[in-house]
Amino acid sequence: MCRWLGVSRAGYYKWQRRGTSESEKRQQSLEKVIATTFERFKHRYGAPRLAVELNESGIPCSVNYVAKLMAQSSLKARNGKGYKFFPNIQARNHVSDNLLRRDFNAERPDEKWVSDITYIPLDKGFAYLAVVMDLYSRKIIGWSLDSTMTNQLIIDAFQMAYDSRQVKPGLILHSDRGVQYRSGEYQHRLLSKGIRPSMSRKGNCWDNAAMESFFSRLKVESVYADQPTTKQEAYSLVFEYIELFYNRVRRHSAIGYKSPAEYEQEYHEKCA
Repeated sequence: MCRWLGVSRAGYYKWQRRGTSESEKRQQSLEKVIATTFERFKHRYGAPRLAVELNESGIPCSVNYVAKLMAQSSLKARNGKGYKFFPNIQARNHVSDNLLRRDFNAERPDEKWVSDITYIPLDKGFAYLAVVMDLYSRKIIGWSLDSTMTNQLIIDAFQMAYDSRQVKPGLILHSDRGVQYRSGEYQHRLLSKGIRPSMSRKGNCWDNAAMESFFSRLKVESVYADQPTTKQEAYSLVFEYIELFYNRVRRHSAIGYKSPAEYEQEYHEKCA
């Protein structure tokens, strides 16, 4: 067989013994996401719409790559002749200006917050995590985890943040343009409390880079290593990482390699 393949016997056995590479693991994870999203939309979405859906969920991928993985998994959308329609005017009106403008520095706590949603792969489906961060200390001040990505997910994360802080009118809360953040219920909560909503430009993840950086650290330092299989395991993992490690212990380069809790404590001691 080795002679037929044109490879050495030693090389063939080495190939057989090799483990799964990181790129293969990422591809397998994305294949699961695509299959689950494909089922959620009842086979109605092809590669272009699936790519948009995944990117808005915080999973960067190109249309061509989604199409390739769909073909490998024999996923074919229910195609029919479409027609053009006018966008939802109400949803468009809920898009806020980018007040943050990539200025991720703050002079005091509760001056600028950022928020976003990410996903955590499980054995069956996914857990979705919404987070609110204070840009002054990079502290995670609100978070919520559930098996569905609903408006309530981000509202719960926001409410946790609001209840734990001393918020004054004028606070900026920045997010992307996801449908949850454009919902009337969420927007009303912010405006009724004197909070100014801010949103990234369309398709520009760098406008919320601080939040993207946190999710990257969470996944590299915890999720990929521990690989939770259930929603409860994911919750325990996120709780340990945020509440016990990240906020209290982890040294952050943006704040002089101090922990968020230590950095805020120093601020309050100076103001006392």
